[in-house]
Amino acid sequence: MAEPEPHRRSSLLRQLMGWLLLPLALLAALDLWITYRDARHTATLVQQRMLLGAARMIGQQIEIQDGQPDVVLPPAALELFASPHPDRVFYRVTRANGELILGYPELPSPPHPPAADEAVYFDTWQNQLPVHAVAFSQPVLSTPTQTTLLIEVAQTLVGRDALAAEIWHSALWRQLGLLTGVAVLLGLGLRQGLRPVTSLRDQVLARQPGTLEPLPSRHLPTELAPLADAMSDYAARLDHHMSAHSRFIADAAHQLRTPLTVLNTQLVFALRPGDEAARQEALRAAQTTLQHGTRLVQQLLSFSAAEASRSRPEEHAPVDLARTARDVLEGLALLASQREIDLGFEGAAPEGAGCAVFEVRGSSRLLHELCANLIDNALRYTPRGGAVTLRLSLAPGQVLLTVEDNGPGIAPEWRERVFERFFRLDNRQSDGCGLGLAIVREIAESHGARVQLGEGPLGQGLRVTVVFPASSAAPAVLSA
Repeated sequence: MAEPEPHRRSSLLRQLMGWLLLPLALLAALDLWITYRDARHTATLVQQRMLLGAARMIGQQIEIQDGQPDVVLPPAALELFASPHPDRVFYRVTRANGELILGYPELPSPPHPPAADEAVYFDTWQNQLPVHAVAFSQPVLSTPTQTTLLIEVAQTLVGRDALAAEIWHSALWRQLGLLTGVAVLLGLGLRQGLRPVTSLRDQVLARQPGTLEPLPSRHLPTELAPLADAMSDYAARLDHHMSAHSRFIADAAHQLRTPLTVLNTQLVFALRPGDEAARQEALRAAQTTLQHGTRLVQQLLSFSAAEASRSRPEEHAPVDLARTARDVLEGLALLASQREIDLGFEGAAPEGAGCAVFEVRGSSRLLHELCANLIDNALRYTPRGGAVTLRLSLAPGQVLLTVEDNGPGIAPEWRERVFERFFRLDNRQSDGCGLGLAIVREIAESHGARVQLGEGPLGQGLRVTVVFPASSAAPAVLSA
């Protein structure tokens, strides 16, 4: 099987060069287009000056002999058009009525006759060649009347186009040279400007594994300092997480060491020859210790799963808390019966609310674990003959899960510390591991919920309320 082609990383230097040079290239192209138009206009003006100059020279050579105009073409008029380009020149002198006096009879007439001493420029064709022409009206004084002659001079476009191209090519090479110089200087400047990025990379690569001290950002550019600060903040959070994880592993090892040591002692005692009753008592004690250790391992796994769920919120799906709560209560009903505790459930949906009224987004397995830990804790600390109630209710945009008992409760000054891992109040006689409420808070926070502790009914016992954001599918119903 062919390996996938590795992803090609883009270069920040190339991107900056592209974003800077592309607008410059567009502006240069616009300038070249304007320069081309100006070059055409300039070349046309030069040609028009020569055409009008030649027409005036011809007009100055007009003489009246025997009452009739006589024209001699001056050589200087044609010398104006001398150039290395193979251009052709055409001319014509006619009366106002169109009678030809001199020149090429087939030369086209102007689009409209010019006024006296006026020049009309126009483009036309002569002998299947494109030409630019001028028509000039020349008054001629004669006795006793005044005659007006029309003088036309035309030239092909080879020289004009060559002059325009020469002007434009000169501008083109200047622009290309300028862009090349700008690209070189820009590349050098950007490389120099990006040196702090390289320096920051070298600092990170030079660090030893496990080094999570903040990166120095005082001397970094304004644009780069936030990146270094963000990396330092992430390193600090990672350091805190790793430290907490290390403490958790150390605490877990300590918590596991005790039951394992006790279990080993109990088994050694049970293996000694002697009284059978003592042997059975030691085995029962070993079984209890093993059950306690098994529960501790299960809670450690639950806590680890709750921590991992924080980084995978995309795996959450709609969960019906009412169904989850009923499943938990059914599973713990036997334990409640053995301890003679009244285990109840209150969570009837308001009329017309639909089946999704207690729906939240989350992990079905972890929410089951949350409910199980709350009920299990309540059963462990509630005396025989007591009551434990799980209640579901609604608030605007929220689903509230409440567990109440009439056990010893928790004093206000301890209500924050009981969420710490392996923390247990000294006056509690229970086989708990000190992880139940820590798991509850971890699961709740991974679901965007919060946990509140208060007094139970009639000021006795404990009330634990978990406030969940309602799923978008749940209707907005207020609790009664």
